Amino acid sequence: MASAQPPNFSWVDPGKVAGLAMPRMTAHYQYLLNNGIKHLVTLSERKPPYHDTCPDLTLHHIRIHDFCAPTFDQINRFLSIVEEANAKGQAVAVHCLHGFGRTGTMLACYLVKSRKITGIDAINEIRSIRRGSIETREQEQMVVQFYQQNKV
Repeated sequence: MASAQPPNFSWVDPGKVAGLAMPRMTAHYQYLLNNGIKHLVTLSERKPPYHDTCPDLTLHHIRIHDFCAPTFDQINRFLSIVEEANAKGQAVAVHCLHGFGRTGTMLACYLVKSRKITGIDAINEIRSIRRGSIETREQEQMVVQFYQQNKV
């Protein structure tokens, strides 16, 4: 099957976690599989088109409204998916519609937990990797609150 890099795709933690915009072609799913990604987390209201064309890719749906921040439960669910997949040597990709707001927020929370860095540092890191990420004040505040809730 043909493979094509999905829009706005980038690794945040190579071989472990990547972000992207909504995949729209079967070739996008094949690209994910070819790069060791076995789990796709959808944060948008609707599931991506043709998601059922690649049975080897497990779809997880965490519905978050556009321009909104995830809840602590949604963040923890995402991080559990990543942790379980990575423990099996499988990578995870996460997307919303364009791969900026909701996706960037989840990826920043991943960095807070995995690298034990502050919320502000995580936001800056994600924005350096994925320009335009974390679009609203509410999303920024959630990353900072997630850090404050999880610091040891």
